[in-house]
Amino acid sequence: MNAPADPGTATGPDTVAVAAASPDRAQPYRELGLTAEEYQRIRGLLGRRPTDPELALYSVMWSEHCSYKSSRRYLRRFADQAPQVKGDSEGGAGGALLAGIGHNAGVVDIGEGYAATFKIESHNHPSYVEPFQGAATGVGGIVRDILAMGARPVAVMDSLRFGPADAPDTARVLPGVVGGISFYGNCLGLPNIGGELAFDPCYAGNPLVNALCVGVMRHEDLRFAVARGAGNKVILFGARTGPDGIGGASVLASASFGGGEAAKRPSVQVGDPFMEKLLVECCLELGAAGLLAGIQDLGAAGVSCATAELAAGGGSGMTVNLDLVPLRDASLGPAEILMSESQERMMAVVEPRHVDRFAAICARWDVPATVIGEVTGTGRLEMTWRGEVVVDIAPETAASQGPVYDRPVVRPASQDALAADGPAALTRPDPGGLLDTLLTLLSWADLADKTWVTGQYDRHVLGDTVLAAPEDAGVIRVDEQTGLGLALATDGNGRYSRLDPYAGAQLALAEAYRNVAATGARPVAVTNCLNFGSPEDPGVMWQFAETVRGLADGCAFLRTPVTGGNVSFYNQTGEVPIHPTPVVGVLGVLPDVRHRLSLGFRRPGASVVLLVRTGSDFGGSAWAWAVHGHLGGRPPAVDLAAERALASVLAAAADEGLLAAAHDLSDGGLAVALAECCVSGAAGCRVSLPGDPFTMLFSESPARVVAEVAPGAEAALAALCARHAVPLADLGSVGGDQLEVAGCFSVARNDLAAARAGVLPALFG
Repeated sequence: MNAPADPGTATGPDTVAVAAASPDRAQPYRELGLTAEEYQRIRGLLGRRPTDPELALYSVMWSEHCSYKSSRRYLRRFADQAPQVKGDSEGGAGGALLAGIGHNAGVVDIGEGYAATFKIESHNHPSYVEPFQGAATGVGGIVRDILAMGARPVAVMDSLRFGPADAPDTARVLPGVVGGISFYGNCLGLPNIGGELAFDPCYAGNPLVNALCVGVMRHEDLRFAVARGAGNKVILFGARTGPDGIGGASVLASASFGGGEAAKRPSVQVGDPFMEKLLVECCLELGAAGLLAGIQDLGAAGVSCATAELAAGGGSGMTVNLDLVPLRDASLGPAEILMSESQERMMAVVEPRHVDRFAAICARWDVPATVIGEVTGTGRLEMTWRGEVVVDIAPETAASQGPVYDRPVVRPASQDALAADGPAALTRPDPGGLLDTLLTLLSWADLADKTWVTGQYDRHVLGDTVLAAPEDAGVIRVDEQTGLGLALATDGNGRYSRLDPYAGAQLALAEAYRNVAATGARPVAVTNCLNFGSPEDPGVMWQFAETVRGLADGCAFLRTPVTGGNVSFYNQTGEVPIHPTPVVGVLGVLPDVRHRLSLGFRRPGASVVLLVRTGSDFGGSAWAWAVHGHLGGRPPAVDLAAERALASVLAAAADEGLLAAAHDLSDGGLAVALAECCVSGAAGCRVSLPGDPFTMLFSESPARVVAEVAPGAEAALAALCARHAVPLADLGSVGGDQLEVAGCFSVARNDLAAARAGVLPALFG
């Protein structure tokens, strides 16, 4: 998608004066993703038709991707219902929100004078069109969001979903996506510490590529995207601006696929992780030197976004000379410069007295830097091209006053039939078939060994990775002296959300919360990436509204504020949307990483226990889908009070050394969890089940953890669980080289590992 062309050289660029004198000139607003009503609103705001560069600017800033025009009225719930969490930096507890929704990324106090910033965003459509670069630039973009807050990026994660694992197009897309993520992250020198990989027919033709980054800073390093101080200089630094990514936010990321994807390739950005590495170090040195009065990354909407948001955020004005923007392609006109989403670029606001030192630091890092404008007190964003004014707008009209839609919301009639079609009638295996059921689940692509993917990522670069995939959560050490660390997990389940979007959102939150707690960390904050079909479909909007309501209610109850995130609409091919797929990232604080818990069984003779009760929860389960291809009924019953109590027990048990290992129960239930504990550790186990074997093994009741008790800590753990009213069941003991379920089956650890190991290599080489 190209930007609107300027009139021919005989008449010169489309200036503000030309626009005022030619009100009836046709403009390609529809091709840029604007509706007729939005175009007329722009004309009303300006009192004239927009110039071509102004039309380009509004088209990207008012896109679904940038303005959240269909979701903003719902997203207010996250702020309105945010729990007020007071930090305790002196005691090392942390938890206070230092920057929340509306900033480049959320920032949370984690104690000891440190803060963590984290965010997850989507790069779905670009990753389908051009898998390698689409995924690679998704990593680059989220890293710059963290950098713009003043933090050093310390780790990345990714949450990936594709069509059927054996589909030809999955074989095209998945290796490219994984290759792009590994290339960019490895070159940048950031450990990839975890995430998700799932497959479902609903994602065929519309994969989900959600990238998360976390950064660490001291409190005093916090930066904001504001432009204040008339006379301060606006500096564009990093890579040169080229034609890649033009129209990416307004067209590629804000519309459904309907054919002709190859023609969209120019809208996918091209990344250079080596330039980004230089940019990271350069930005951190500029911040440490006190040279940044404001800073913003250039991602979606490029120069349009950075200038409008900086000016609007500071309540100021700004003048920009587009002739000064360094270009890779000298033929680019002003509209194309404004729409370009070329990567590895940042924009800073710098006091005049600091410009020379700013330039010297950039030069030392071999990062090009150019003064392209300055802050004014006019309240206007004004841009010139070849000496003529081509943009003259109030910046807030682009940055924060875009259209807000109250789209029709209708609960689909199909929901009742879906809920009524429960899994009760599905054939359950007899005791002799329980092992075959387990092996079927372990060889299912969603639950198979992910080493084919994670082995391409550097998980230990920087030297502070404590836990990484396949652990329940990634753990990073923040402070070597105190052992302070962070735990991070991402989770989502489209099947659960298809059955009940409200409950599905809370189940995604609960699982990520539980995964973080299973390391011994205390969950403190949430980010999310909300992936849905077209907002113009009333049924999709019902799914979205229910998801936001469920997630906001759940976060309020668990006292984990939503710090920010991303909404990705139009995830559908033709008329068929994906399952509603909220991906929830939870950040936890671990006071001392030396007390963390991992998932593998390692101490023969230690007790194996199950925390919290098991119900009959099979709606949307791995067993129902993988074995029977069935999706229907109700998802597992959410119990947030039980999740909170369980997390308190796990944090205390880790701190007091009562547990040697812990693993959450989710997809596949206890059977899969026990298999993973045996395979990931150094020993098997022998357990006896206190109820119906099939239900105990394969139910997906939430708020459950299987754990290995430290020798001699049984009584203390029981007392701790009793204080928090957390049910505790003794299942058996660690030992041997088998997973033995008394009266049901016994299987060697090697056979469990073999069932999981070859699945992805056989599919993707």
